[in-house]
Amino acid sequence: MISHITLGIDNLEKSEPFYDAIMGALGHPVFMERPGGKAYGTATSTKLFIGSTFNGEPATAGNGTHVAFLADSRSAVDQFHGAAMANSGTDEGAPGLRPHYHPNYYGAYVRDPEGNKLQAVCHRGNS
Repeated sequence: MISHITLGIDNLEKSEPFYDAIMGALGHPVFMERPGGKAYGTATSTKLFIGSTFNGEPATAGNGTHVAFLADSRSAVDQFHGAAMANSGTDEGAPGLRPHYHPNYYGAYVRDPEGNKLQAVCHRGNS
């Protein structure tokens, strides 16, 4: 359904280590590097592109927007959150069950150094 997601990043020097860490924790390698940015994913997965905006204007975080990454396990959600906290991210919701969505919904919410809201979620049972 989704080919790729692009997030505008103004301070790539600060944000690259953050994204390398969180995407690595979720098993999404660097797919491509280009001047001013890079992409994570695989040839067959949805990709995440980060980098300078195409119009050269400052990037802004969307109000009410967040990107949720599917995690293979609850442990991967925990690793995503820990990697974010260790790399200039801010906590928007610690890892844990959110049974108001469904009984196995295990997620964590963070903001990147630019203020973009991100999430990792595992829909599986105790894994």
